[in-house]
Amino acid sequence: MTTLTGRDKSALIVIDVQNGIVEGAYKRNEVINNVESAVARARASHIPVIWVQHSDEELIIDSETWNLVSELIPLEGEPMIRKTFRSSFEATNLDEILEAFSVSHLIVCGAQSNNCVRHTAHAALDKGYDVTLISDAHTTKSYAWAGHEVSAQAVVEEQNDNFNELLPGRFARAIPLADLSL
Repeated sequence: MTTLTGRDKSALIVIDVQNGIVEGAYKRNEVINNVESAVARARASHIPVIWVQHSDEELIIDSETWNLVSELIPLEGEPMIRKTFRSSFEATNLDEILEAFSVSHLIVCGAQSNNCVRHTAHAALDKGYDVTLISDAHTTKSYAWAGHEVSAQAVVEEQNDNFNELLPGRFARAIPLADLSL
């Protein structure tokens, strides 16, 4: 259903599963195991895997906090995107990489659900991509905002519950890893 003509492939995008981001995150180990399984399944199906790493004043490039978690090891030749904004598309070459792979459908996993996962997924929809969010392969941390607490579990559930908007010419869906067919 994509609005991107001449493209018919899928890609898995692994967003910000970095030491400093997922330390203490909701269901950290379960989510990383699911991301690892999604990566293995994508590779076995010859679906490109694209890795994203965020950098800012707390996540300095090449620092221990900036590095991907040790459970996830990109293969040589798999694209690596370095970003400084919440959307993986903003000020990066992600769109060009996806075009080169003829991608019209993004499969999204990673961290943080309420920040970079959300912003990347919505930017992808705005750009005409179909998007599948792996509902049990993204995570975040609880936080305080404007005097109230927001639990990580509530953030993850809200993202999954609301990621089902049908837009003209494209789809968005959240499904568990077990239901993902590649």
